Amino acid sequence: QVQLVESGGGLVQPGGSLTLSCAASGFAFANYNMRWYRQAPGKEREYVARVGHVGGAGDKPYYATSVKGRFTISRDNAKKTVTLQLNSLKPEDTGVYYCNAWISGYDYWGKGTLVTVSS
Repeated sequence: QVQLVESGGGLVQPGGSLTLSCAASGFAFANYNMRWYRQAPGKEREYVARVGHVGGAGDKPYYATSVKGRFTISRDNAKKTVTLQLNSLKPEDTGVYYCNAWISGYDYWGKGTLVTVSS
C-alpha cells in the first residue's frame, strides 16, 4: 500500500536550517508529483512546495510565497525520496510538515514531522 514517512524535524534557532525527507513506497514514485504541506498550531494546513514527476508539464518546482527563496524541494527517483531543505528559518515556520501524493483520485499523507523554530 502507499506509504509516506517523513523525517528530519526538530528544534532549530531562527536563521538556522533543517533538511526534511519523505520516504515513499507502494506506488510508481517517479510518475507522480510530490508535495510538502505544513500546519502551524491553531492554523489550517498550508501548501508549501511541489516537485513535478518525470516528464510532467509542471517541471518547475512550486513554492508558496512565504517560503520562496528559503526552501528548496527536490526528489531522488532511484531512492524514492523527496527532500525539503529549509534555510533561514523563522519562528512562523514552526509546524508539522507533511509529505503528500495525489494518486488515482486519493490524497495520501504521511504522519508528519515537527519543526520548531525558537530561540
